[in-house]
Amino acid sequence: MFGGNNNMNLGLQNASALYKPEIIAVSTTCMAEVIGDDLQAFIANAKKEGFVDDSIAIPYAHTPSFIGSHVTGWDNMFEGFAKTFTADYAGQPGKQQKLNLVTGFETYLGNFRVLKRMMAQMDVPCSLLSDPSEVLDTPADGHYRMYAGGTSQQEIKTAPDAIDTLLLQPWQLVKSKKVVQEMWNQPATEVAVPLGLAATDALLITVSQLTGKPIADALTLERGRLVDMMLDSHTWLHGKKFGLYGDPDFVMGLTRFLLELGCEPTVILSHNANKRWQKAMKKMLDASPYGQESEVFINCDLWHFRSLMFTRQPDFMIGNSYGKFIQRDTLAKGKAFEVPLIRLGFPLFDRHHLHRQTTWGYEGAMNIVTTLVNAVLEKLDHDTSQLGKTDYSFDLVR
Repeated sequence: MFGGNNNMNLGLQNASALYKPEIIAVSTTCMAEVIGDDLQAFIANAKKEGFVDDSIAIPYAHTPSFIGSHVTGWDNMFEGFAKTFTADYAGQPGKQQKLNLVTGFETYLGNFRVLKRMMAQMDVPCSLLSDPSEVLDTPADGHYRMYAGGTSQQEIKTAPDAIDTLLLQPWQLVKSKKVVQEMWNQPATEVAVPLGLAATDALLITVSQLTGKPIADALTLERGRLVDMMLDSHTWLHGKKFGLYGDPDFVMGLTRFLLELGCEPTVILSHNANKRWQKAMKKMLDASPYGQESEVFINCDLWHFRSLMFTRQPDFMIGNSYGKFIQRDTLAKGKAFEVPLIRLGFPLFDRHHLHRQTTWGYEGAMNIVTTLVNAVLEKLDHDTSQLGKTDYSFDLVR
């Protein structure tokens, strides 16, 4: 009721004593924002009054849940880290012959690893500015790790010295782009989320152009394997209709890849996208013969999407765990109305270990092709398994 200054002092003191951190990140909740708590003053006073040592960096961000979504909060916090560690640093772009990669809000741990692998294969030094792949996936080997992996303070402090910073989910990284261009004086060369064949091609070509390093032969071979998989599964995926929902960059990347596969994304919904994104989506869909019947929705929730599954009746829907309730509801109307859910995106609560998978790069595209085509074949087996009635197509080889 009277502000959170005292609670924050105690929180900083306790966190410092228990975890011995070098950094304590602070984000707000709705109540702190409604009250109007001054985070900058609170942090300064906490250090002045000895609740936390002055040597501990405390980046902060305003993250009320009534503004934007989780991707907005990530963007705000990146800005907070950048201001804390680089605001007083006069960087020299190109001083270090490396690239910065900023993923944005990303929960597939394999995507961080595949980025590092692809850069290593091209002999391109890079810094992932935020890398949770180890701290969120520590092994059960009897050794406790408080701070596994991650991005070092030195990497963020010298980020302005990189050749460039690539924002891999640009629709959600609005403030991050401003930081890169205005604080770090780097171009933030435009790239799209590297989901699918063409987007991965574009990322690797951009990296090669910026660094002068050729695309590795190993990546060319990997690309060829992906193309081979796409050809192998084309018969089963071509013409299949999908409804999909999720965050803007994920949905745009997945839609692009579905078009590459010859699928028809007939219903596309992103609740936290804007009109510019919607316009860009329609332009991409209009350019493909597989996007002619597509509808793009923004500022709509899953209740709206549920209605569309009944009226448009795609073959499958793609999205997070919440779609299971829509699948249940469509099935309740009758087996002919069921729209099966393929789980891709965030969050995935009801299946294990999917967060460890890869969806970016050629490796991630292979995983997605495998997931999609096997969902189609699983449904085909189910639909042809009734003895003496439908099992004339219950084939061993698909």
